[in-house]
Amino acid sequence: QVQLVESGGGLVQPGGSLRLSCAASGIIFSIYTMGWYRQSPGKQRELVAAVTSGGSTNYADSVKGRFTISRDNAKNTVYLQMNSLKPEDTAVYYCNAELVSFGKVSFWGQGTQVTVSS
Repeated sequence: QVQLVESGGGLVQPGGSLRLSCAASGIIFSIYTMGWYRQSPGKQRELVAAVTSGGSTNYADSVKGRFTISRDNAKNTVYLQMNSLKPEDTAVYYCNAELVSFGKVSFWGQGTQVTVSS
């Protein structure tokens, strides 16, 4: 049974920081591309950042220079360090594990709320 469990969300003031964690179980974590997505009311879910099994990263333009994704294969955990947070970063953040080989396998966490407000 695959589980992705996010933690670290909450309420933060503009300019503040949060660190999200996603602990994975039931998969061979090291071979998956891990990503963070977010969705705010009335908007489509969007990719925030991803890190491949080889450690390559990519970011949405809106978070470049502010957010950092990292992974610890020994702990089966992916992190999202979010700095200089803005109100427009407010959303539910979802962890994703994806493997593309002969087909695509994708798993999602339940999401964690991030609210940036004064």
